[in-house]
Amino acid sequence: MIYRLDPHYPGFPNPEESEPDGLIAIGGDLSPERLINAYCCGIFPWYNEGEPLLWWSLDPRMVLYPDELRVSKSLRRVVKSGKYEVRIDSAFEQTMRNCGNVDRTAQGQTGTWITEAMVAAYVRLHEMGLVHSFETYFQGQMVGGLYGVSIGPFFFGESMFHTMPDASKVALVRLVEFCKAHQFLLIDAQQETPHLASMGARPIPRSEYLPLLNQINAKNSLIGNWHNL
Repeated sequence: MIYRLDPHYPGFPNPEESEPDGLIAIGGDLSPERLINAYCCGIFPWYNEGEPLLWWSLDPRMVLYPDELRVSKSLRRVVKSGKYEVRIDSAFEQTMRNCGNVDRTAQGQTGTWITEAMVAAYVRLHEMGLVHSFETYFQGQMVGGLYGVSIGPFFFGESMFHTMPDASKVALVRLVEFCKAHQFLLIDAQQETPHLASMGARPIPRSEYLPLLNQINAKNSLIGNWHNL
């Protein structure tokens, strides 16, 4: 079932009522309150330029538990070599825009969901301390990175990019180290990809994923007050 969101109320329908492909709602806006509520409900925005706002709750959900990270011998050598430097939040907007410039035609995608409206919305969340980037540098130039939303013990990964071998993987390794050090429960990778699966991410049923969000939902109970589409 697909719902049309109330433009005056930032709540969401029950994510378990999504269509088989994960689409749950249309419309609304990208205000900080609505975005925060979306992630707390296991929902995220994903749409192309020129389309209405589309909201998704996938089943299964790809997640990476920090203790399950797999680092190949070759990647471990790259990390230890010091070839790349990883910084946190030193160039958030640039990282997000670089992710938007990735050619994903090999994955069957055209265009990018990282629209100007998305950039503005997530930059605002970044300024609020809720969105972060991990950037990989080589000789002072950014060559890879990732960004995502951080709420409670969850890091909701949004996108990655690299222009040199292993640059995004090195950023992910640093993110996992950060998550371990700060007792994060998991990294939400949203959709299954071979790249993430090779590093230990795995799909879990939505029925298993959603209860985990109860740890951050106590203060974010805006679920409901929608209109059927």
